[in-house]
Amino acid sequence: MKVLQIPVGQMANFTYIIADDEETDEAAVIDPSWDLDKVFDALKKNGWTAKYVINTHSHFDHVLGNEQVAKVTGAKIVQHKASMLERDIEVEDGDTIKVGSSISLRVVHTPGHSKDSMCLVLDGKLVFTGDTLFVGNCGRTDLPGSDPAEMYDSLFGKVAKLDESLVMYPGHDYGQKPTSTIGHEKKFNYVLSPRTKQEFLEFMGSGD
Repeated sequence: MKVLQIPVGQMANFTYIIADDEETDEAAVIDPSWDLDKVFDALKKNGWTAKYVINTHSHFDHVLGNEQVAKVTGAKIVQHKASMLERDIEVEDGDTIKVGSSISLRVVHTPGHSKDSMCLVLDGKLVFTGDTLFVGNCGRTDLPGSDPAEMYDSLFGKVAKLDESLVMYPGHDYGQKPTSTIGHEKKFNYVLSPRTKQEFLEFMGSGD
């Protein structure tokens, strides 16, 4: 298995390619936006075939490249069922997305930043957290479709309960380093400091 973390655009976004490079050379492109030439070059250079385009959520800076990548590669677009955008395949909490023979990504629905936000977990190895959790921070909850109460439930009820050894790949390069682990974030990310929901809402600026 191979994971490529590709910096793209002017908003410090990450696009990812995860590939079953030892068996089938099938790949998934996660959150394609700007600089699609980097994606196409990586696929061609490695001899990978994109089976899916997967969006961690439907904000424009994570989906700009969907149609072009799908058109060029034949990949199917996968989004959470709460997304309002066009897609080929919809998924929900607990579903799995299989790429090749060695990759099985488990969908964890994590609303808060957006209604359709989801994390993608490859048990025992890694998690793509999109804009739910960054290195040292979390996604905004003051945007249309955002909900700080849902973010609390997602962070503390789901993300913080993941295997602490999982390597975390965020949707943006907003931290001191491009990757982390769930365990490290639980220790050092201030948004994951233990709080009641009311304390979290006040912390996020939305308490009464």
